[in-house]
Amino acid sequence: MPARKKLLIVGNMDKPGVAEQIDALRGWFARRVKLLAVRSCEQADCPEARQADLCVVFGGDGTLLAAARALARWRVPLLGVNMGKLGFLAEYNVEHMQRHLGAVLAGRIKPTERIMLAVRVVRDGEEIFAGVAANDLAISAGEPFRMIELDVEQGHAHVSRYHGDGLVVATPTGSTGYNMSCGGPILEPTLRAVAITPIAPHSLSLRPITVGIDGPIRITAMRVNVGSAAIIDGQIRFALRLCDVVEVRLSPLCARILAHPGRPFFHTLATKLQWGSSPHHASGR
Repeated sequence: MPARKKLLIVGNMDKPGVAEQIDALRGWFARRVKLLAVRSCEQADCPEARQADLCVVFGGDGTLLAAARALARWRVPLLGVNMGKLGFLAEYNVEHMQRHLGAVLAGRIKPTERIMLAVRVVRDGEEIFAGVAANDLAISAGEPFRMIELDVEQGHAHVSRYHGDGLVVATPTGSTGYNMSCGGPILEPTLRAVAITPIAPHSLSLRPITVGIDGPIRITAMRVNVGSAAIIDGQIRFALRLCDVVEVRLSPLCARILAHPGRPFFHTLATKLQWGSSPHHASGR
């Protein structure tokens, strides 16, 4: 008899109903897998993580992003159970997770590998911050909310100088998040590319662009505010100063996310974000 797969459960325990749902499913999981541990998303990178064959994440998309950053070095596949509102990345509900878990454990449903970004901030030639982004890097103007100025290069090429409220560098995973709300392009999840999207640019001609990520992107803070910051996945914030350089590279790590087998990417776009919906025309006169 083959050994049972090892499971790690991660949950946003601050979200109503998550802890209760996990407790209700403990017995169900115990009959199918070896349950290693149950952890909050802040404790996801626990000693048991390196042994896990699968991590089931209870929460919303933010919980899944936190788990992706924490567990990427162990290459643990993530199955997101949506206990939040949108559930764009956490595609399964509890019923669907129970229906498909056997196929996941048997390898019939395979994870999609999605690029992540290695982000570092250099000040006066010294690295003062480093992190990994699954969704995006955003540079925000912050208080007192005056326009900032950012100079962007890719490799040895100068891209542009951005005047406005900041910019977003989004992975394909993050292209449907902050990037999209700023007017940036939607990227198919398996692409090795990023979107660079200005936030409220002070220009009629400065548009979002999509570039490959094989070369580093360097963003130099030419003018910033007291509250200006580099923000990873909307969850990790680092304050920026004048002349700081934010460097973005392709990370050697990747997020391994199990997509719902009955929901192709464009189906999810259409159902969750109303992408491609026809206009509603008023009837009558």
